[in-house]
Amino acid sequence: MSDDSTSRSGVTISAQVNAFYESHPYPPAQDDLEAYRRSWDDSRRRADSHLFVPGEPYRDDRSVLVAGCGTTQAAHYAVRWPRARVVGIDVSATSIGFASELKRKHGLDNLELHQLAVERAPELRERFEHVVCTGVLHHLPDPDAGLRALRDVLEPNGSLNLMLYAPYGRAGVYMLQDYCRRLGIGWTQPEIRDLAASLKALPPDHPLVPLLRNSPDFGNADALADALLHPNDRSYSVRQLFDFLARADLTFGRWLRQAPYLPWCGALAATPHRSKLAALPDEEQYAAIELFRGTMVRHSVVVHRRDGPAVSSRIDFSGDAWREYRPIRLSDTVVVRERLPPGAVAVLINRNHTYTDLYLPIDARQERLLAGVDGERTIGEIGAGAHADDIARAFFEQLWLWDQIVLDTSPREVRTT
Repeated sequence: MSDDSTSRSGVTISAQVNAFYESHPYPPAQDDLEAYRRSWDDSRRRADSHLFVPGEPYRDDRSVLVAGCGTTQAAHYAVRWPRARVVGIDVSATSIGFASELKRKHGLDNLELHQLAVERAPELRERFEHVVCTGVLHHLPDPDAGLRALRDVLEPNGSLNLMLYAPYGRAGVYMLQDYCRRLGIGWTQPEIRDLAASLKALPPDHPLVPLLRNSPDFGNADALADALLHPNDRSYSVRQLFDFLARADLTFGRWLRQAPYLPWCGALAATPHRSKLAALPDEEQYAAIELFRGTMVRHSVVVHRRDGPAVSSRIDFSGDAWREYRPIRLSDTVVVRERLPPGAVAVLINRNHTYTDLYLPIDARQERLLAGVDGERTIGEIGAGAHADDIARAFFEQLWLWDQIVLDTSPREVRTT
């Protein structure tokens, strides 16, 4: 295909995607943000900050770009970070209109909105310390151009929160997308209503049925259209994701929730394959576990510019630096004390994990260590005592791997509370 025809094809796809979101803005617009506002406090903000930049002192006034913000996401970030400067961009005038109404209704003076495609983000003529782009790039005619644009507006020491569709867990979605194309099903409300009614007749073992049962993407007409009738939708395996990042000169920091990708967490840890998986390079390890788990529907990652400073999401328990790490509990972690495995006094669960094997039993000594986590004390201080080093190091590394804590690894003398 010639460059000219490729360009025309991209223009056509962009126009189709734009028209789709003008008709079906996504996610569904919200009028009230107060419940969301109440769910965020300084403790949760601090944990969120160190998830993305563990090596920098906590700040709540960073610059944030929400790229492809839809109807609500930019407003959420403005509520979440009231002292930050938040900029939201989206190609859809309808979505920007909804977001503008939220800004007016809730007095979000820290929010700025622009009708602008992700690929044109450099036209803002500024860089941001944190960029958020979730559920967007896989809909672009040229995802590489979109990711390069985001890299260009990311500060050298910044972090990018990226979410892309994954292929294997969405097999049922792609089967039904193909089905809808074959039948010529369009975006009108009657067609979407008929599609919703027809889905009730799916065989119970169809790959889409678990998603219909559990996913919010099928909760209303616009969400159903976004999942099954979108004019441009692709997905990325782990291997393809890492290649995608490399082409944009970005480097992987961590998975937003990492336990599902690790051989030390969940049911895989008890299999004969654990040692084989652990011996693989990280990228190959993640790719193999994606195949083993089989039902991942998305990949959410924290990435950084390759030319940035050595402030990244890497955590190291192999030397002595871990003693100065300050653990911070994540707000989505819970302690369960019922129906416990033998020898456990509690089980720790991150409610964002979708796999039921990702529960962490702890004993009485570990529970005492966990009780010492207050966001201020270091691991060395929490685990102080004779012969406690090895126990504390192993337990807090385990908590971190299982997404129970994040770690503030910034130099202690410059930390702020």
